[in-house]
Amino acid sequence: MNILLTNDDGIDAVGIRTLYDRLSAVADVTAVAPADDQSAVGRQLSGTVELYEHELGYAVEGTPGDCVIAALGSLDFDPDVVVAGVNRGANLGAYVLGRSGTVSAAVEAAFFNVPAIAASVYFPAGEFAFEEGSPDPEHFREATRAVEYLVEHAPNVGVFESADYLNVNAPLPPESGSAPMEITRPSHVYEMDAEHDGNGTVTLHDRIWELMASGTVPDPVGSDRRAVLEGHVSVSPLTAPHTTTDNEALSGIAETY
Repeated sequence: MNILLTNDDGIDAVGIRTLYDRLSAVADVTAVAPADDQSAVGRQLSGTVELYEHELGYAVEGTPGDCVIAALGSLDFDPDVVVAGVNRGANLGAYVLGRSGTVSAAVEAAFFNVPAIAASVYFPAGEFAFEEGSPDPEHFREATRAVEYLVEHAPNVGVFESADYLNVNAPLPPESGSAPMEITRPSHVYEMDAEHDGNGTVTLHDRIWELMASGTVPDPVGSDRRAVLEGHVSVSPLTAPHTTTDNEALSGIAETY
């Protein structure tokens, strides 16, 4: 199997290195990833990017979307699957999907008709202080185990006949054993708000992370955030946007236009 590996944390991040090492045991892996941190850029494109060789493959002075398009459009890669991650931090909830560079790389692959997997790890508040340094490869063990399993099994049983990509979110590894896997849907719970200081500055707040830290997030059973909070590996099978639906009301007003 041939795997194209990318991410949004940068090609030298611990998560992509850990995943590269794990997947190299079962596949031919080539990384084409951003040269530096491109977190939360969504599907942003640069237009023109610089590319140079790296020990894992190629580093790109650009976004995750740039990396996928460069690899599939100009470098003549023909991978069986594109894998993005492992991201340092969860990508959970429907409202997050369009912001995440990790998930956006998988979406970009889907438009090339290449199956894709986006993978992230949820770091609970207090478990690891990012400002103190890089996480350890052990933090990504559960996520890389899940990705390896999906890479080996999902293409062979028709998973990607109905799903364009899988959004995988893993908890930190349990003290013993491993986490179960749960098939989920992105949560639609939305807790963004903003505060104006009266002097022209508005601060945006994402309250979801506070709720997750307290374990009180109002997500229903079967949602991605609920699964991860319960210590499960969340796997959401998704299609590339944007899906249209029949809308009789819209059809009616179009007729009178």
